[in-house]
Order: sequence, then structure tokens, then C-alpha cells
Amino acid sequence: MRDSTGFDRASDLLRRHTGDTGRPGEFTLLDREWELLDGVFSPTYTPVTGLFTTWLPFPDGGSFLEIGSGTGVTAVVAAQEGCASVTALDLSEEAVENTRRNAARHGAGDRVRVLRSDLFSALGPEERFDLIYWNSNFAEPPEGFVNETDLHHAFFDPGYDAHRRFLREAPARLNPGGRVLLGFSSIGNVELLRALAAESGQKLTLFRSQGREVDTMVIEFQMWELTAE
Repeated sequence: MRDSTGFDRASDLLRRHTGDTGRPGEFTLLDREWELLDGVFSPTYTPVTGLFTTWLPFPDGGSFLEIGSGTGVTAVVAAQEGCASVTALDLSEEAVENTRRNAARHGAGDRVRVLRSDLFSALGPEERFDLIYWNSNFAEPPEGFVNETDLHHAFFDPGYDAHRRFLREAPARLNPGGRVLLGFSSIGNVELLRALAAESGQKLTLFRSQGREVDTMVIEFQMWELTAE
């Protein structure tokens, strides 16, 4: 039976995003100031963006691809940490604009390319990267659930269809020696994630994890590495 914990937690976060009329237009994270547009996932409600960004092994002088860039925190830090080129993709028009603004704000606009994209769809067929990363929408909704807005896609993946596509398509986007890392959580469906990886001829190895108490709930934030079986 599907565990509803992740869905309930994500539903609460979505309500806070849409119901907080006093949400500030700026926030502080990783010792930097960031702009936050309406309709974009806010890193202020959960530690996940800051935590995962500090874990990533950004390839110095290499290329970095982020799926679901949101406000652009991770993409900007990647450029500042030495990546020669950064590509940031998001399904949401608001998130694309938010990432562009924060890249310009931090002097990284020349190194951060931002595109509106459903996973890899906006990329050219020949494009390859040294590190691919997605802080995924790991909340598993009940059967029949439909994402009504772009913001819903930041939280919920009905049927884990997006995860299935990511696991299948990401390895083909790597340069030789490149890596795929997936941000996840103990309130996601790890068993289903492993099964989908196996279906695509891949395996998951835990890269790093850390438990955090969030709103009285202890959540293990996880980063998984995807490799060939």
C-alpha cells in the first residue's frame, strides 16, 4: 500500500506556498541574498535546497546540468564554484525567469543558460554534461491525481512518470566519466525508485544522507547516484 506521508507533507508545503500572502520577495540562503517570485518553489520552507547544494561535487571547469532549477540557487552556486558552463532547466516559466534574475544578480548570467523544459526536452540531441542533478518531486500522490499547475510539478510526480523518464534518459546525456545525482527523501517511494532504475538497466547507490527535524517530523534527505548495472 502506498505510504501517504510524503504526499501529506508535500500537500502541506503546497498550501503554504499558495496561502502565504505575506511571503517575502527575497530570502537569504548560503550567505547570499536571492529574489523569490510568486509561483516558484521557495527554499525557505524546507532545508533541502541549501543542503543538497552543499553536497554536490561540482566539476571544476566542467559542465553542470540542473533539472528543476526553481529560484536558481544551485545553478548560481555551481557557476561560482568553478563550473565552466551551467544549464538550468525548469518546466515553470516563473522559475525560468527567477533563475535568470538570480544568475544576473550574482554576476553569473554569462555562465548560466536557463531554458524552459520538460526534463531534457529543450536540449539539443548532442548535448552532454559532466554532472547532471535533479532535486526531484519525490512525493507520490494517490492514483488519479493530476498536477493542476506548474507549482504542483515541484512537489508531486503522479505514477513516478517523471522519475521513470529521468532514470531512462539521464545516462545518455553524460560525458565520459560523468555522473548523475538525484536528490530524494525518506518520505519518497525509495522502493519504487529502485525498481524503476533496475528497469532502465541502472542501479542506485546512496551518495550521502542526513536526517533533519522539519516541522516536528524527522526526514532523511538523500542523494542517490545513478550508475549502470
